[in-house]
Amino acid sequence: MLLFVGLGNPTPDSENNRHNVGFKIIDSINKKFNLTKQKPKFKGLLTTGTIGDKKIYAIKPLTFMNNSGICIRELIEYFKIDSENVIVFHDDLDVEFGKIKTKFGGSSAGHNGIASIDKFIGKDYSRVRIGIGKPKGSIEIADFVLQNFDDEETINIEKISQDITESISILVEKKLDLFSSTVNNK
Repeated sequence: MLLFVGLGNPTPDSENNRHNVGFKIIDSINKKFNLTKQKPKFKGLLTTGTIGDKKIYAIKPLTFMNNSGICIRELIEYFKIDSENVIVFHDDLDVEFGKIKTKFGGSSAGHNGIASIDKFIGKDYSRVRIGIGKPKGSIEIADFVLQNFDDEETINIEKISQDITESISILVEKKLDLFSSTVNNK
């Protein structure tokens, strides 16, 4: 049993924000693998299904980015999912735009959604970090992550979502390095 978590903010005006790339990945996985219709549960939008022989839960927390851990803790306690079986998809400023990096555990590196999850379930979970690049000029980081992707970036993020989804069977087996190299080489 695995839990996929996509980080983002639930307001309609946030839908295309850089900070919402995790939501986009969950939507792509839901569509490709015909997971159940999203239902509001555990302070998030939950879907279920299978990928290969693994039972999958996928959630988009509705608690806003900075409180994502509240939703995740409720869900893993209810379904008795070990934190080692949680995989979080999120934006990352320190990764080149359009690239992904994976890791197990580690620091939040200033990402408030990850810090919240760390607070509520610890650090023993996997992360898929989707690069959104760094702001250019004098724009504040908080403003940058809450900006919408431009048209070209949107096209690229859609391709990355598709590449991640097409390679998800590798991630389901928790082969993080192979997953990263497969997606980055598409």
